Amino acid sequence: MRLRIFLKNNANYFILGAGIAALTASFHALGWLPMGPVAAAAVRWCGLAALVLYGLYKRTLTAWIFVSMLLGAEIGYDFPAVGKELDVFSKIFIKLIKCIIAPLLFGTLIIGISGHSNTRQLGRLGWKSLLYFEVVTTLAMIIGLVAINFSKAGVGIPAFKPEGALPVTAQAHGWKDIILHSFPENFFKSIAEGQILQIVVFCLLFAVSLLMVPFDKRKPFLVFAESLSAVMFKFTDLIMHFAPLGVAGAIAYTISNMGIEVLHNLFLLLCTLYLALVVFVLGVLLPIALFFKIPLRRFLSHAAQPVTIAFGTASSEAALPVAMENMERFGVSREVVSFVLPTGLSFNLDGTSLYLSLATIFVAQAAGIELSIGQQVIMMLTLMLTSKGVAGVARASLVILAGMAASFGLPEWPIAAILGIDALMDMARTAVNTLGNCLATAVIGKWERELKIPRKGDRWQEVEHPAEEL
Repeated sequence: MRLRIFLKNNANYFILGAGIAALTASFHALGWLPMGPVAAAAVRWCGLAALVLYGLYKRTLTAWIFVSMLLGAEIGYDFPAVGKELDVFSKIFIKLIKCIIAPLLFGTLIIGISGHSNTRQLGRLGWKSLLYFEVVTTLAMIIGLVAINFSKAGVGIPAFKPEGALPVTAQAHGWKDIILHSFPENFFKSIAEGQILQIVVFCLLFAVSLLMVPFDKRKPFLVFAESLSAVMFKFTDLIMHFAPLGVAGAIAYTISNMGIEVLHNLFLLLCTLYLALVVFVLGVLLPIALFFKIPLRRFLSHAAQPVTIAFGTASSEAALPVAMENMERFGVSREVVSFVLPTGLSFNLDGTSLYLSLATIFVAQAAGIELSIGQQVIMMLTLMLTSKGVAGVARASLVILAGMAASFGLPEWPIAAILGIDALMDMARTAVNTLGNCLATAVIGKWERELKIPRKGDRWQEVEHPAEEL
């Protein structure tokens, strides 16, 4: 209790001390402040100690991931022999991530397709929503592909083989091989081999088959899939508590093998993602809002709160209740809100789709694997399916990225490097996911004539809805 009070009372001093240490280290690195190597290391470690104390005060996963990233970088830089041994933590984390791919996809895709389609069977609202979702997420993926091919953030990372890794070579496949490889001959074999596209194809066929049987026959599978999804979400939450150790180990091992220069590539990747997301918002979402004549100022005032929650928690699911309430206050009918927002949580992951297309090519660039335009298109089509249904899990895109790497013969060590900055990228892509879903709700409401914009002087939109009605 005394420690908690001490941390709370001095939290601002911890941040101030870490900031001063960071500035001092930066000036030393630029040559503006002469300092011996021992003194420079002491300054850096003092700053890290202040951040650790701040992490103890915040006690959030995002804060600890950020602190762990810096700790791992410092260990890899100052103690490379130790850093090379810490990759065991990142390997454990990636193994745990990979083990949840199949059950998570099975549960979420079954619920996302059979559950939603059951309530709105091929109605206007259903097909309009799905058409909008697919068009917008495809545009997001294209922007991600163009951005990473332009910035080439993964090019130039010193190549190295993690211990026990097999050499990776790019295999040329014809169009027949690609099509045949997409279909499973044994579902459990596909799970064992990590063939994510085959798993998705099986789940899609299984979900469509469920729609073709009577509800009493379908219900047990839907209940099972919903329970499986809930359990896997909690399983993923447990795994994510191991993320700080995985991040520290990944960064320490990466820097001890490649040197501090690798941070340049990771920073370039981070900047590429943020700029690509800005281009997507201004180049895709804004024109859509203008085309459908959505009142931007009112829309942004109602979308700001859920977007902020999504950015802070890195979970679209956490922002869902507030988004539903605010979009209804914005003027969209309850029928449209209750369908489009939950469906968009599975099918309209704009920020995640952009990130996955960008990160997959980054992994290939880091491994020195040249991918043709055709191969990148195949990857994009695969991501269109595999990115559905995991918005409720914080940093679940790592699950999809690991599965994509396994499916296309890409190495895992670049994913371990990405892991160090994934928390910073996750906040931005999740915020764009939520913004895109809020706009989709307004657009579908306008398309269905279920968006009622009050005239000046009307006050109905400002009335709080009773909690029991939500």
